[in-house]
Amino acid sequence: MSPDSSGQSVVGTVVRFTAGDASVDVTIDEDTPATRDFVSLLPMNLELEDFDASEKIAYLPRELDWDGTPGSDPEDGDLIYYTPWGNIGFFYDATGMGYSDQVLHLGTYDATEAELAEFEGQQTTVEAVD
Repeated sequence: MSPDSSGQSVVGTVVRFTAGDASVDVTIDEDTPATRDFVSLLPMNLELEDFDASEKIAYLPRELDWDGTPGSDPEDGDLIYYTPWGNIGFFYDATGMGYSDQVLHLGTYDATEAELAEFEGQQTTVEAVD
């Protein structure tokens, strides 16, 4: 495994998204340039919106350094980074999605679409938790 800039692997890092009373934890389960750079941005604030009735997306403050990160075949419950737009996405309906070099896996979460909808249009705090 490659370490992040602090010398620690990011695998197992729990990233909490919080808006009001709603929260969703994402577990980083791969150590890639994209996941290390995503974790390096924390803490940050984002605003999520629905996209294509399949994912909740948010634009990061800057593009991730993802060179060398493999693409993925996204599934429901995946947090991904979409390279052309520089956004993250919580997939809740990945039906019909196939492998793409432009969709990078960041981590996994356990929440329903209704739970994710609580974040729409609200300031969302994103931070690593112990």
